Amino acid sequence: MSTQMLIYETAFPVSARRHAQWSVEPSGDYAFSAKVNSVPLMAVEFPPAAAEYAIVFAGKDDAVMPVVILGMRGNQNVYLDPKGGWQAKYIPAFIRRYPFIFSSDEAGKTLTLCIDEAYKGCNQAGRGQRLFDEAGQPTPYVDNVLKFLQSYQAQFQRTQQFCRKLKDMGLLEPMQASVTLPSGEKLALTGFMAVDRQKLKALSGDQLSDLAKTDELELVYLHLESIRNFAGVRDRLTVIPGGRADDSATPGEAQQAAA
Repeated sequence: MSTQMLIYETAFPVSARRHAQWSVEPSGDYAFSAKVNSVPLMAVEFPPAAAEYAIVFAGKDDAVMPVVILGMRGNQNVYLDPKGGWQAKYIPAFIRRYPFIFSSDEAGKTLTLCIDEAYKGCNQAGRGQRLFDEAGQPTPYVDNVLKFLQSYQAQFQRTQQFCRKLKDMGLLEPMQASVTLPSGEKLALTGFMAVDRQKLKALSGDQLSDLAKTDELELVYLHLESIRNFAGVRDRLTVIPGGRADDSATPGEAQQAAA
């Protein structure tokens, strides 16, 4: 699994002193994510994401989080077209919040809004949305960005709690996915976890009731159902640059097995 922060190149705190004349022009170009094969997913995103992505878990100890798989190779996002357009109905919030991000102090109590100044939509020519008005105050656009990131942060906390519960119940097991391309090339993706169905079935009635009351049992089943979308990732690997599927392709079946 690749490092998630790679989409942010030069993130600086947003300030009137540094960004008084800055604007952000959305382009619909997601090429900044071309070299990541997974991104974090919040629990609230499971329902729309499960229809199009494989949702798994990655990380260690208290840093375990759900992620959506975007590719089988470490530096390839197969959900992008050649022009940088996103080829799925739902776009993860981690991607949608770019070029903005919160940074925190060592204690994690203070959050600071930052912007990736390398984003090609950043400009000082007035194109798009201004960050500050003539009085040096944040514009409504920045206020909306803050609200979005604050909501994201709250969902992040809830998602951490969900993952801790799964770990405490001993449900997460190391997994791997492998595919064979028409060329004969074999690709394997490791370093992630999934809920073990047998261990889920072995939970007590009280444990299942607890998961059901918090809607977390639904999240578990959405995760398990989404695993079949590894086949969709494989199919995207067989599409040639022009956007036409290679009709001669006979892809091998995606396989999931305990590592």
